Amino acid sequence: MADIQKLQQIASQVRRDIIRQTHYATCGHPGASLGCADFLTALYFDVMEHNPSFKMDGKEEDVFYLSNGHISPLWYSVLARSGYFDVSELATFRKLNSRLQGHPATHEGLPGVRVASGSLGQGLSVAIGHALAKKLDGDDRLVYVLTGDGELQEGQNWEAMMFAAHHKVDNIIATVDWNGQQIDGPNDEVISLGDLPAKWASFGWEVIQMNGNDMQEVLNTLYKAKEMTGNGKPVVILMKTEMGFGVDFMMGTHKWHGVAPNAEQAEIALSQLEETLGDYIYSE
Repeated sequence: MADIQKLQQIASQVRRDIIRQTHYATCGHPGASLGCADFLTALYFDVMEHNPSFKMDGKEEDVFYLSNGHISPLWYSVLARSGYFDVSELATFRKLNSRLQGHPATHEGLPGVRVASGSLGQGLSVAIGHALAKKLDGDDRLVYVLTGDGELQEGQNWEAMMFAAHHKVDNIIATVDWNGQQIDGPNDEVISLGDLPAKWASFGWEVIQMNGNDMQEVLNTLYKAKEMTGNGKPVVILMKTEMGFGVDFMMGTHKWHGVAPNAEQAEIALSQLEETLGDYIYSE
C-alpha cells in the first residue's frame, strides 16, 4: 500500500483542481467531485494496475468507468495528475473545443476515457460488458465503476445488477457514492433508495460499506474488495461521503451539486486546501 499521508496530499491537490476548474469555467459540479476525491485518488495512485499510455481495449490492465459523469473535474484532475495527459490541460475545462467537456466524451480521444457518460444510469451496464469481455479474453484484471446514489433511481441499474449476479460477473467492483444528495435535494425527499445494502445483497452482490472520506478506510476497503473478487459474485462498495468534503461551506448540502464558486468563494475554498503538487497556470 502507498503512504497514507502522500495520498492525502494528492487528494488535497485534486480538490484544489476541482475548485479552480469549476470557478474558471463558471460552471460544473464541485459538490460530489470533492466528496469522491479520496476514493479516486486511492484507486488511481495505489489500487489499480493501469497504464497512462492508455489502450482503449484495456487488455491486461485494470480499467475504470465513471458513470456519474458530472463529477468530471475530479476525474480529469486524477487522470492528469497520474500521467494520462499534461496537467496544464485542466485549464481548458468546459472551454469550446476542449477535450475536457463538462461530461466525459470520447470524440476528442481524451486518454483514460472509454465511454461518454453524460446520461446517468448507464455506466454499470458498460462496466459489466467490459468485465465479461475480460473473461472471454482470459484477462484476469479487474473492472471498476463509480455511480451516484441518486443515479440508482434509473431502472437500468437494477437490470444490470440482476444480469451481473446471474452471469457470475465476479471481476467487477462497483462503488456507489452514497452521499444522500442529488441535484433537487436529499435522496429521501426525491425518491428514497430504501435499504440500499439489503437491496444490493438481495440482487446477489457481495456488499461492503465504507467511509469514503477516510483515506485509510478507503484504501483498506478497496483491497478487501479485490480479495473478494473471483468467487462467483460481483462486489459493490457502498461509500458514505459528504458532498463538498474539504470545503466547510460546501459540506452537508445539495446546493453545491451543480453550482460553481465565484471568485470570493473560490479563494475561501482554496485557503482550506493545501497545495501539494503545484497549481497549473491559467492564460487569458
